[in-house]
Amino acid sequence: MAMIVAAGAGALLLAGLWTPIAGVIASIVEIGMAFSLPTDFQAPALAAAIALALALLGPGAWSVDAHNYGRKRILIKDA
Repeated sequence: MAMIVAAGAGALLLAGLWTPIAGVIASIVEIGMAFSLPTDFQAPALAAAIALALALLGPGAWSVDAHNYGRKRILIKDA
């Protein structure tokens, strides 16, 4: 079941649809896989870190989210 959820979240991330939500879901599933496999936890831990980074970064310029909701840019002004 966890593999199906991870594959679905990965497909959403590849499509750029619901990027923050899919990234958090993928990260939670991968953390669960890392704890369930105590001898081989490096690959799921790395996948969880990448998914969480994608969730925090948000959608890219050519993603479905950016097309539907507009791309958000953060501008830092000088003091």
